[in-house]
Amino acid sequence: MIKQMLDAQQRFQNILLAKANVVGVGVGYRDYMGEATDELALVAMVEQKKPIEALDPADLVPREIDGAITDVVEVGHLVAQESLTPRSRWRPIIPSGVSIGHTKVTAGTLGTIVVDRVTGQRMILSNNHVMANSNDALVGDGILQPGPTDHGQNPADMVARLERWVKLKYIGDPVDEPEDPGPGTPPANGGDTGCDIVDLVVNLGNFMAKAVGSEKQIKATASAVNAPVVVDRISAQAAIVTNEVDCAVASLIDPDMFSGEILSIGAIAGHIEPTLGMQVRKSGRTTGFTTGVVTLVNATVDVSYATLEGNKTARFTGQVLTTNMSAGGDSGSLIVAGDSPNAVGLLFAGSGVSTIFTPIQAVLDALNVDLLTS
Repeated sequence: MIKQMLDAQQRFQNILLAKANVVGVGVGYRDYMGEATDELALVAMVEQKKPIEALDPADLVPREIDGAITDVVEVGHLVAQESLTPRSRWRPIIPSGVSIGHTKVTAGTLGTIVVDRVTGQRMILSNNHVMANSNDALVGDGILQPGPTDHGQNPADMVARLERWVKLKYIGDPVDEPEDPGPGTPPANGGDTGCDIVDLVVNLGNFMAKAVGSEKQIKATASAVNAPVVVDRISAQAAIVTNEVDCAVASLIDPDMFSGEILSIGAIAGHIEPTLGMQVRKSGRTTGFTTGVVTLVNATVDVSYATLEGNKTARFTGQVLTTNMSAGGDSGSLIVAGDSPNAVGLLFAGSGVSTIFTPIQAVLDALNVDLLTS
């Protein structure tokens, strides 16, 4: 029976296609009152079914052609559907795991949706260097989807505004001085800032110089850190200021535009701590969906940044390394456990060998937000 209907299609297809509103012909089961029957039919596809009186008699599809039963099925306006990628302009709904960026950067990745612990406001989460231009940004700056390098236009593609970020501290930069708590008040936390450690070494050197009768005392200058006679390399390392996170959040211009689900992963249910050997996954702007394995935890690493003042290096502590699962532009991706919908960390750096992410709890606490969970 199917062969006879296919033969009928070959003979009468052009006759049906010549009729107004017919956009295709095929073989299928005849529809009756919205339910498929077991009766084969030569099916004429139309953009929209119209009343008989609205059609020219020549454009009516006969109930049968040379014994072949016909049917009319509405299929709408058929258009080519372009394949969206993580670098595409996503509208009307924007998932996480796609291209975003500050107006003055290239592009990074939208990690996920978070909720302010105080106000309940929904925001997007990514890296400082993606949404705050590596510290060179202002509150309220526009965030584009897609990012500028993916043809995002300002202001047409502005979907969020920079809300807050954790400042990156670079090796060699002047250390921010804490506010003076008043005379006689000891520094908070034992004075544990980069400059305080240098000062401690200097004071110890001066004490030893006096003990041996030396008239030369060490000055607290930056060059002292590099003088091997005064401060050895181990002490110099201890004096380097460190970072724990590279993160930022931006407020949504239209919250209804954001689905909350991560492309190729779905909704997040919660978060867990990363462990050695853990299987993890992510969806990012450049490499899309990839997987990896945690190889190191509690890592201290030096990461290179391109800034307005040139290349700088920032030291991070408490980080996690995985097998290579990212490339440039994937920064900001949410790292998710391989066997559950639980967030593990926020990706911010990598190489051709390893990917680096920060445990998600540290990121959430630094920004005072929680994950938007299903």
